[in-house]
Amino acid sequence: QVQLVESGGGLVQAGGSLRLSCAASGSISSIYVMGWYRQAPGKQRELVALIATSGSTNYADSVKGRFTISRDNTKNTVYLQMNSLKPEDTDVYYCNALIAGRGPAWGQGTQVIVSS
Repeated sequence: QVQLVESGGGLVQAGGSLRLSCAASGSISSIYVMGWYRQAPGKQRELVALIATSGSTNYADSVKGRFTISRDNTKNTVYLQMNSLKPEDTDVYYCNALIAGRGPAWGQGTQVIVSS
């Protein structure tokens, strides 16, 4: 079992920054990719950014150049640094982990609101 706990969401003005954190616990050695997704009410959950155990990253086109995903293996934590935030970045952000031999794990979500 893998448990994911997000933190760091909140309200920020357009152009501002937030950093989201996702702390993993449990069978963390079986995690091979971690990422962030976001979802607005009535819409599908969409990929924001991924980071593999190798350190390789992947970003949605809408956040490239503004968001940075990173991981601290000593703390079993993945971060999403979000800069130059726009009102359209307003969503609930979910941490995700892909686990060898199992289905994905999800965090409970953290709300990000960007005011114009």
